[in-house]
Amino acid sequence: MSSIPKHTLCGVIPCLRYRDAAGAIEWLRSTLGFTVQFVVPNEDGSIAHAQLSFGNSMVMLGSAFDTDYGRLLKQPADIGGFVTQSSYLVVNDADLVHGRVLAAGGRILLDIKDEDYGGRGFTCSDPEGHVWSIGTYDPYA
Repeated sequence: MSSIPKHTLCGVIPCLRYRDAAGAIEWLRSTLGFTVQFVVPNEDGSIAHAQLSFGNSMVMLGSAFDTDYGRLLKQPADIGGFVTQSSYLVVNDADLVHGRVLAAGGRILLDIKDEDYGGRGFTCSDPEGHVWSIGTYDPYA
């Protein structure tokens, strides 16, 4: 086993930027089931840093800023609605989450279906175009 990874609860944490980070936090919480763990707001209402947990995993996010780091990232709207990465959420009931995404105005990109490799899932985008794959397939089971 490599000595590079730190033995911690979650060793890979996706980091996202949003133009409306506060709105994204609410959508991720109310629609996909994330729990808000920690938020550092700026005086202007933007978000300097936020941590949202999902089971034993998390994402970190913040507002899109014109900084050295911010210039390394593009928002989906900046590149024709495309993304260069996505995250997969392991859920108990993909149909339930699919319904919540539709009710919250999320866009279904790949409709819900039973997968050949096991599990049931779908792919959607959040209000700012970030892509989320959601399903019951558990690679650890």
